[in-house]
Amino acid sequence: MPKTRRDEDLAIAAAFGARVRELRLEAGMTQEALAEASGLHPTFISNVERGYRVPTLPTVVRVARGLCVLPSDLVNLGYNAARTRRM
Repeated sequence: MPKTRRDEDLAIAAAFGARVRELRLEAGMTQEALAEASGLHPTFISNVERGYRVPTLPTVVRVARGLCVLPSDLVNLGYNAARTRRM
């Protein structure tokens, strides 16, 4: 059964959130600490990690700065593999 665009968007949001959580835990940070370092609300960080919110590009950059990583470290979610399958 083919995925709908909505299903794909939800999968991307979940993968992004999992990556944020992974890097946050590697950094030994709480959601509150990441929120403060990023200038965001702790509830927003929680919602991102659970895939409930999809951040804008400026917010991705803020989260990356809060984690002391490059934005690309957050968004490398297997895009090349997906792109190859579509071609």
